[in-house]
Formats: sequence, structure tokens, C-alpha cells
Amino acid sequence: MNDFTLISASDSSLSDHAFIGRHLIAGAWRDSADGATFDRSSPSHGALISRSAKGGEAETLAAIAAARRAFDAGDWAFSSGKARATLLNRVADLIDLERERIARIEVLESGKPIAQARAEIEGAADIWRYAAALARTIHGDSHNSLGADMLGLVLKEPIGVAAMITPWNFPFLIVSQKLPFALAAGCTAVVKPSELTPSTTVILGELLIEAGLPDGVCNIVLGYGDPVGTILSTHPDVDMVSFTGSTGVGKRIVAAAAGTLKKVSLELGGKNPQVIFPDADLDAAADAITFGVHFNAGECCNSGSRIIVHEDVAQVLTDKVVALSRKVPFGDPLDDRTQVGAIISDQHMAKIYGYVRDAQAAGAQVVLGGGELTVPGLDGRFYQPTVVAGVTPEMAIAREEVFGPVLSVLTFRTEEQAIALANDAAYGLSAGVWSRDVHTCLTFARRLRAGTVWTNTWMDGFSELPFGGVKESGLGRELGRYGIEEYLELKTVQMRVARGRANWVAG
Repeated sequence: MNDFTLISASDSSLSDHAFIGRHLIAGAWRDSADGATFDRSSPSHGALISRSAKGGEAETLAAIAAARRAFDAGDWAFSSGKARATLLNRVADLIDLERERIARIEVLESGKPIAQARAEIEGAADIWRYAAALARTIHGDSHNSLGADMLGLVLKEPIGVAAMITPWNFPFLIVSQKLPFALAAGCTAVVKPSELTPSTTVILGELLIEAGLPDGVCNIVLGYGDPVGTILSTHPDVDMVSFTGSTGVGKRIVAAAAGTLKKVSLELGGKNPQVIFPDADLDAAADAITFGVHFNAGECCNSGSRIIVHEDVAQVLTDKVVALSRKVPFGDPLDDRTQVGAIISDQHMAKIYGYVRDAQAAGAQVVLGGGELTVPGLDGRFYQPTVVAGVTPEMAIAREEVFGPVLSVLTFRTEEQAIALANDAAYGLSAGVWSRDVHTCLTFARRLRAGTVWTNTWMDGFSELPFGGVKESGLGRELGRYGIEEYLELKTVQMRVARGRANWVAG
């Protein structure tokens, strides 16, 4: 019996007026030259939420030119760390003031729960403040050990114009993992948000103007990957592309950027394992697993979408996860009680269905869920919390991103087998291990090929700690002091301090 916890539509009425989004280019809000627009309807309510200018070649080239001029003029690139930090802190304060407005439009465009959205906006403000602190700590090195005649300097300079292409699942949070670090480094930027969730980035542009960011330092172009993302990835006046999204698109960006050899930073997909040993706290593990797979409806690169559990406790743990999953409130994302909202699009819903159907055909057992949820009062798309047992390593559901609230359960007998299963994926974004034995946890942390490893917890995050993956999960890191390094170039300056230089040609 699939008895789930549903939150019906609340009394919250939607506005009759859609949010109107325009491009921000050289400090001015612009419609598209051809007047083209695109609409976004709520995946949870079905109503029209936003109408945005649809960027084309003209708008993209204008934004790149504005960012290039702003960088080459040098006013921002050579501004003091104190000045940049002051502005970034001002943006953080404005984000806090606008938290409810930002959260609401993000809920309506993405389908995520309002309580989660508020927390993400609060976390984004913290990232802006952390980046502000880094703006005052950038420094190079000096080398006075090169002999009496020479002094060497290593300068850290902004890389230039950074293009940022951001996804639909955490639109405000992820742009805040990129843009403040680029600005703190002295770069200028062109930002392209997902066409599914463009509006909170537009609001961020409003806050940047209010905070006093100079014209052209940050530009925003709304629209689709083709042509906007394609031009950003190939244009010679763009010095760097930072992209978060699917591994497939990331590979295409690398190929497109090769023509100009621009730097590429990628945060891509994950098929993240949690390994559970028989001595683990199974109640704590079950709760974290339930959170990890259902958070953001599973539409998360860090989703804990596969567990690798010891055979001795596999059934007990699975039963606990199933029981907890039935209690997770799915439904109206505008209700404070809701923990899981809607699926982003019809196409994505079909993809989730496909993975579960194919796993069943291959012999796996769906022990919970596996179908669509009907939420009273809502004209949206919701997928049931789903647990699939009897999964084997060769199944697609065990190897590929489902990006939905679907958990795959695999089992192991020996530690070596568990390590092999955990590393048996093209991805390497994050991983987890559950054991009361610190030696077991440390062994796994060192042997798992992943950018982040959690022990006896899942998906905690801090502005101070870097985030990114290995293998096909990406290139480079965001957050932490390493996050600002992505936007800096090293320059060596060699200074002869002695008055004379020995002649090479005898005179």
C-alpha cells in the first residue's frame, strides 16, 4: 500500500500578473531587439509565472562587449579589496531584505518548497559575505631568495570576462556560488540563467544596481543555450566559462571553448553512493538517506540516489527508509509544511518514469512508489517517493542520474566490494559512509573517488569548504578560498634590483 503524506493546495492565491524579466546590459534593462519573449508556467500550480525577454545573438554580443569594456577600463579590476568587499556585503544585506520575494518566485518557477527556498536564499547571502571576506585577502607572493640582484613577484590577477551558465534546480544559490567570487577577484561577468528559472537572477541584477555595482561589471542575458550559451562558450572576448548542469552539456561546452582555449570550470552530475556498514546507527542513516534522495524532489547533483548497504542490515534499513519516505510531506510548495514539491517539466517526469520502468524490466523490485502523485487542488506534476531494491551494478538506475525522488538499493558483503561498488561510476561528485568505527570512515574517505565525502551525515554544506567533483562530475571547485582561485590568473614579475646586468655580447 502506497500511502503517502500529501499537502493539498493552500489558500495562497497567485498573482494575476506575471513577473516581467529583461536583460541587464551595461547597467540598463533591455528588451530583446526582435521583441521575442518566452513564458514560464509553474510546475506545481500550472499558472503563468513569468514572461522574459528571449535573448539572441544581438543581446549576447552586447553583453559580452559591455563586460569587456568594463574590465579593460580597469576601474573594477584595479579597485581595492576593501571597495569590492563593501559592495558584496551590501548585496548580501539586500538579499536578506528581499528574501521572501526571491523565495516566492523561485518556488513558483521551480516547484521547490517555500521553506527550503528561504533557507537557500539565506545561505546565498552568507556566501556573498564569505566572498566579501576573500576580496580583502587576495595576495600574491614575493621571492627574495633568487640572489642579490633579483626579486621575484607572483601576482594574482582577475582572469577577465567570466561567463556563467546556471541551472534550474538551485537558480539563486548556484549563481551565488559563482558571481560573488568572480566579482571579489575583480572580474566582470555575463550571466545566463536557465530558461526555466530566470526570474531570481533578474532580481539579483536589481540588487546589484541598488548596491552600486558599476555599469557593465555584471550583465544578464535571458534565453536558451542556443544561441546564448553557445556564443558565450566560443566568443574570444570571454576569458572563462563557469557552468553548472548536466555532464552532457558540460562536455559540449569544453568542446566549444577549445577553439579559443578559454578556461572552463564545470560542476556537473553525480551518482552519489552512501555505504552503510552493519555497525552504523541505522535510524540516523535512514533519516539522512531519506533526506538525501527526496530533497529538492531528487533534482540535485548531490542527491544520495544510491545506497550500498551490507547484506546483514539491508532489509532492516530499507524498511526504515520506506517507512520514513511515506511520512515525508509532498505537495503544495507554497505551504510551509511541504518538504518535497513538483517535478520541473513533463519531459523530466517522463525521464524518471523511464528509469524506474527499465529497472523493473531488468529484475529490480519497486518496494515503494514508482508513479505519479495527485495532489488535491493542484494542477502540477508530482512523482511519488520511490525506493527500488534488488538493483544490480549494471542497471542504468544504478549508474546514471535519475534526478528524481528515486532511491536505488544495492548490497555488499566485504569492505573491498563496497569500495569497488562505490567507485564504479563515471561520476565522482560526492559520497558517504556510515559506521561507528572511525577507522572505517577514514579508510573510505581516502579511497572513495569523490570531491566530497560525508561520514555519518549527508549533504551538510559550508561556505568555507570547496565543492566540486572528479571524473565526469566536473572541473575546478566552487566555494571556500579555492572558489576565488578559479577567477584568478598568476603573473610572474622578475625584477633586477642591481644597477648593472652582465652583458651577453662582449663589447
